[in-house]
Amino acid sequence: MQDSSVYMINQQLLPHKFEIYRSKSYLETANAIKTMIIRGAPAIGAAGAYGFAQAILEFESENFEEFKGHTLKASQFLKATRPTANDLAYAIDFVNGKMFQDSSIAHSKMRAFEAAGNYSDWSAEVCRQIGEHGSKLIINNSSILTHCNAGALACVDFGTALAPIRIAHYNKKNIFVYVDETRPRNQGSSLTAWELAQEKINHAIIADNAAGFYMKNKKIDLAIVGADRIAMNGDVANKIGTYSKAVLAKENNVPFYAAAPLSTFDTNAKSGDDIPIEERHEDEILYISGIDENNQIKKIRIAPEESSAKNPAFDVTPAKYITGIITEKGIIKPAREEIERFVRNK
Repeated sequence: MQDSSVYMINQQLLPHKFEIYRSKSYLETANAIKTMIIRGAPAIGAAGAYGFAQAILEFESENFEEFKGHTLKASQFLKATRPTANDLAYAIDFVNGKMFQDSSIAHSKMRAFEAAGNYSDWSAEVCRQIGEHGSKLIINNSSILTHCNAGALACVDFGTALAPIRIAHYNKKNIFVYVDETRPRNQGSSLTAWELAQEKINHAIIADNAAGFYMKNKKIDLAIVGADRIAMNGDVANKIGTYSKAVLAKENNVPFYAAAPLSTFDTNAKSGDDIPIEERHEDEILYISGIDENNQIKKIRIAPEESSAKNPAFDVTPAKYITGIITEKGIIKPAREEIERFVRNK
């Protein structure tokens, strides 16, 4: 069997160590998605596409009916690794839809990897377009709030929420970014800040609880976040804490935008109530990792031994708190009629 390894940046080690993780099988790719070696809705979509292609290549029988059963099982297994992000299922279904053009298993294997590559390239271009549209919202000397990480690490390239910031920076606009730390995984302080530092974009990490302070004191001009799934009424599921930031933004008259490709819209979700919310392990709350004085990454407990924790990974922000949704086709209003018009014609 030919080598079907998938390579990805190990986000668990950032910002302290840059390392490429090699996934040799679809089960390893599934585990990388589940354990957040790779994370971010578009990025796990691309990883899921390649993981599904790996599963196809790993099938060894010549029985076509067994092959179809194997593809269904692999598809379901990969989709279950992160249930909230719509791009994961969308990407797997994209590859699956390109495979079965005849009853040749060999042809299906070839098409699977080709389709995964096409999906990955498409995703990168979509994010670039999101950046172009979103950058028009950012005027010179703007200060922008982010939450979680929706940069290139979370995508194949460019990012979603960070794409407009990148393009604005490339266009020589003077900008400043307030980076929410984003507990409990600290994707803001670990990943967004790392990306901004690499690009030499002015920024400061702030505690999650400080966003309201800066909004009230007129230090933030707009907020841009990513999205893992968007319902057809405009409700947005994103990293836990997004809802509270959106409410604060509304109270302080700060425009609040979500940035996501049209593939993030779930045509089966009428509202945010239909979006599944992933509950992750309590250790993400009870422990924290960092680098010690010997330059070693350590995990330490920060809560009493007697305490347990609850850890919803996402929340849903109702459409009434969203100013607009930045997509590859432009900025759309979070209203059902507008969304239907864009999504049905994507």
